[in-house]
Amino acid sequence: MANPVARSKVRSRKDGSAVPLDETDKKLLNLMQGSFALRPDPFAGVAEKAGIPEAEVLERVQYLLDKRIIREITPIFDTRALGYESMLVAAKVDAEHPHRAAQFINSHPGVTHNYLRNHEFNLWFTLAVEPDSTLGLQGTLDVMAAKTGAESIRQLPTLKLFKIRMDLEMEGGTDALKTAGEAVEPLELDPIELNELDIAVIKASQGPMEVRSDAFAPAAEKLGLPVEHVLARLESLQERGGLRRVAAILYHRRAGFSANGMGVWAVPEGEILDTGRQMAAFRGISHCYQRPTYADWPYSVFTMAHGRSKEECDAILDKIAEDTGITERATLYSSTEFKKVRMLYFTDAFKRWEQENGS
Repeated sequence: MANPVARSKVRSRKDGSAVPLDETDKKLLNLMQGSFALRPDPFAGVAEKAGIPEAEVLERVQYLLDKRIIREITPIFDTRALGYESMLVAAKVDAEHPHRAAQFINSHPGVTHNYLRNHEFNLWFTLAVEPDSTLGLQGTLDVMAAKTGAESIRQLPTLKLFKIRMDLEMEGGTDALKTAGEAVEPLELDPIELNELDIAVIKASQGPMEVRSDAFAPAAEKLGLPVEHVLARLESLQERGGLRRVAAILYHRRAGFSANGMGVWAVPEGEILDTGRQMAAFRGISHCYQRPTYADWPYSVFTMAHGRSKEECDAILDKIAEDTGITERATLYSSTEFKKVRMLYFTDAFKRWEQENGS
């Protein structure tokens, strides 16, 4: 039996972390968020990059799961590429009892994120519906408006996707989060063609993965296929844009990132492409989109900043303003997280919700 990992005692909650993390933990968290390879022994790949034995990686990752620093390790599929319609929604609900509206909205299986934010449009959630949805996005929102008594609902679909990658920088400080990398090109949003095997592999592999050397074996066993066949299909999905990556998803607050600020920017129409590319390159930005504007909502580009404090989020967004010259902006902070889950695709839950609420 391997010797347990020796951990130095950390007396303070450095960088806001709710659980003490040593430097190897932080390195592993950075690697697990973006370098979990499609291979029969994926943890061995992480071990090679970290420069430590695979057994130690397995033990440390299990510890980080047990301590609720890592939420889950899972394939991250692209909702739009799989044919689902999706959008961000801002709703104006009863400010005294927003949890009542949130409870019903959260009952929809296509709602993966739902936050209370400091704005008159106080409930912000993501919504997705299946390719063959009877209600569609509009019908689903009509049901939600009627059931929650929402005063107003604003639809904010993605017009251009510049970035969607939730990596929390565990080793670097504020300066690292403020660093701008190379500008990125917008990502395609078109659905891909899926066959029966694609869908079967998605259904078998989605959800939390076990911490074991042969981490893809359970999915292969469900399908009655060799692991190599499952990995080949996942690689095909990744090449076609259906699979973004396999990665660790962290509990932000437990990992020390207690603040997230949605920076919204009034970018002139002719500058959106170049400015969006520039904003998306910042290390502290996880999501960057172009969305529709309205008469009372001039903000065309949305950026999600994550920091160990509100001040760190502000520093990231201030640096973006300095570098881009965009001064008309606002930052909406979340005060309550009502829901945050990974979506499960091709399940019966969507049809059940529509049958129960569609009329």
